[in-house]
Amino acid sequence: MPRILPIALSTVLTATLAAVTLTACSAAPAAACTPTASGAASDAVSVTGDLGGTLTIDAAFPLEATTTERSVLIEGSGEPLDDGLTGDLYYALYNGATGELIEDSHDLSDEPLPFVYESGTAVAGMESALRCATAGSRIVAVIPPAEGFGDAGAPDVGLEAGQSILLVMDILSVEATPEATTTPEAEVELPTPTAWTSDVPVVDLSPAIPTITLPDTAAPTDLLLAVLQEGDGEVVPNPSNVTVDYLGMNWETGEVFDSSYSRGSAATFSTSGVIEGFAAAIVGQKVGSTVLVSIPPSLGYPGTVDESDPTSPTGRTLVFLVHIVSAE
Repeated sequence: MPRILPIALSTVLTATLAAVTLTACSAAPAAACTPTASGAASDAVSVTGDLGGTLTIDAAFPLEATTTERSVLIEGSGEPLDDGLTGDLYYALYNGATGELIEDSHDLSDEPLPFVYESGTAVAGMESALRCATAGSRIVAVIPPAEGFGDAGAPDVGLEAGQSILLVMDILSVEATPEATTTPEAEVELPTPTAWTSDVPVVDLSPAIPTITLPDTAAPTDLLLAVLQEGDGEVVPNPSNVTVDYLGMNWETGEVFDSSYSRGSAATFSTSGVIEGFAAAIVGQKVGSTVLVSIPPSLGYPGTVDESDPTSPTGRTLVFLVHIVSAE
């Protein structure tokens, strides 16, 4: 997602899911919209529940498809979603092989989430599923690995190699995509990390997906930062839009709860829209740097620890490995 961003789907499926400060609206496309076809797998899924409410699915798992299959369970009306438009939606993401729930947007926000439709910027299967959706629609999609997270899957969110994705989306509205205001964001006051000099986890950056080995010590209570590799780019301003690769781990459980490395795609966002500890680790560093930060719950996700979920970051000390790709 909860992840470093307030909207988790932005780091699981697409970098275009984000709230924006609005001014004028861009024009909608004039070309006719051609939807992705349904198939045996998507047609085999049934969903109950009110549009925008909690959903219950029924299907015979595993679900498999060679290309993304898209079935419309509830047909809406109005302009179809395509380039230049934004759909406000609720979604539920399941493991297509087991039926296990990976993520439900209701756990992240009481409001529908805006999906800015721009071809080529999101996971291919999600674009295929949402293309041509109209307000009031319920869409079911079965997405194969090649059009989802790749052959390796995303083990950190419960999707193993070769497993498909089942995506259910309720589209509440479709409208012209607003353009971001040119007014600069105000500087956000951030805590200053303390240099991390003892009991620093061992990080192996050589694999495609780096690893973090935590020491056998109690979780730090302060915001700690270690610069593993210093870049030679410009200093990241406060605030700024940054593109980073990252891996997040719970100190207490040793479980990875989010990783752009696993998805094979860096994440782009504003430093003013993420948890304080994460922003504090990036702002002031040079582009190209790789840093390791330990974030106490007060600067991450305060709240009561869910002992039944070892991947949940709520109430736990977090360790993030972050490589800063760019900033502006």
